[in-house]
Order: sequence, then C-alpha cells, then structure tokens
Amino acid sequence: MAQKNIENSDKPHEDFVFGKVNYRYMLISIAIVVLGFILMIGETDIYDFRKTVLAPMVVLAGFAFGFFAILKKHRTN
Repeated sequence: MAQKNIENSDKPHEDFVFGKVNYRYMLISIAIVVLGFILMIGETDIYDFRKTVLAPMVVLAGFAFGFFAILKKHRTN
C-alpha cells in the first residue's frame, strides 16, 4: 500500500480579507453602537437630551468607526 504525500506545498497561502486589528476595531464599533442604544432606553422624559441628541450621535459615531474598521488596510509581513 503506497502512502500519498498529504503535504500541498504548491498551493498558495490564502490570507483573510481583514487583519486582527480590523476585527478588534469592528468589535469596538459594535460596542459603541450598543452603548448608544443603551443610552436611548430608560423611563425618563422622551425628549431628554440623552435620548434625542447624545444617544443618536454615539450610534452614528459607532457606525462611522465600523466604516473605518472595514476600510483600514492591514499590514502584511
């Protein structure tokens, strides 16, 4: 019985689309968006500054940071 060589050295190495830093930035952006939605909840007045101005700005900042995380190119060594 002949053994087949399992090693594929001629196959090119496939890299991920995003680097480790990009995934960390994406997790941070998700956390910022969640924080913005947490700021929107509560039993206080519906027209409170926190709910109408601060929370939407935090959510938009989280989406902008996520956009940055997607577009940032990772360094290849």
